[in-house]
Amino acid sequence: MDGDSLYSIGELARRTGLTVKTIRFYSDRGIVAPTDRSPAGYRLYSIDAVARLDLVRTLRELGLDLPTIRKVVDRELSLPEVAAAHAEALAVQIRVLRLRRAVLTAVAERGSTPEETELMHRLAQLSEDERGRLIGDFLDAVFGGLDAVPAFAGVMRSMTPELPDNPEAEQVQAWVGLAEMSLDPGFRAVVRRMAVDQAAEQTRSDMGPRRDIAAVVRDHAGPALTAGIDPASPQADPIVAEFTAHYAHLLGRPDDVELRRRLATRLESVNDPRRERYLQLLAVVNGWPAPESLAPVFDWSVHALRVRTQQ
Repeated sequence: MDGDSLYSIGELARRTGLTVKTIRFYSDRGIVAPTDRSPAGYRLYSIDAVARLDLVRTLRELGLDLPTIRKVVDRELSLPEVAAAHAEALAVQIRVLRLRRAVLTAVAERGSTPEETELMHRLAQLSEDERGRLIGDFLDAVFGGLDAVPAFAGVMRSMTPELPDNPEAEQVQAWVGLAEMSLDPGFRAVVRRMAVDQAAEQTRSDMGPRRDIAAVVRDHAGPALTAGIDPASPQADPIVAEFTAHYAHLLGRPDDVELRRRLATRLESVNDPRRERYLQLLAVVNGWPAPESLAPVFDWSVHALRVRTQQ
């Protein structure tokens, strides 16, 4: 067949792999117009119709609507412009689908009520500014009035989720869970208590920069836990003495039974599972490595303190 040959719809269908019905449909809408007609009145098409139909099929598979396709093949619109606009629209659709998938997955896993589902859906669709205001309100409730502690500025930054522009479904789901936690008055109270306790340890004017007691306990009790030392055993005595001495120095008080009870309560607060859950979700949202669980270390330390302060 050469460039001057004309083809019936049937021949065009065999050449392009499209059905006769589909080609007739495109022809009726002026997307692929016939070049001539046979003596019997049947439509005939030139070789250009093959290339035109191949382009139409490709654009349809990419999701473009027929009016836009007609403008492209008639050169009323440039293909790069159409492709860019369509790609942007698909990006929006993908984001919406990820949000829906994340909410539905959470509903399925948690057995949520209709009210909880509505809240999750609303949280998932917040804009970047709205997300910032929500987390900002949470951090203000936790750290407000504690500006005298310079380290808290860094702590607040480290507790701020930053959902990327094109998040994975797992990140969206983590964001929803994290946002729900930040709205929970009980969780806010727990984190506020931790912040107040830490501020009390950091504001003594006669001392320079100080390490947080939780970090000190982790560094001393972690190796003991790994070594299999029983927290109630005599072997644990010097380990406990190390971190209680640090705590006594922080507060400017003697290392006595009352101080050790206070430290046990402090570590129980830090060991609240909701705090660890927040940090786990935060890591998912921000794409950080999963944080190490410190619950076993704090459990060991609290037990070691309690057995040494029993009356």
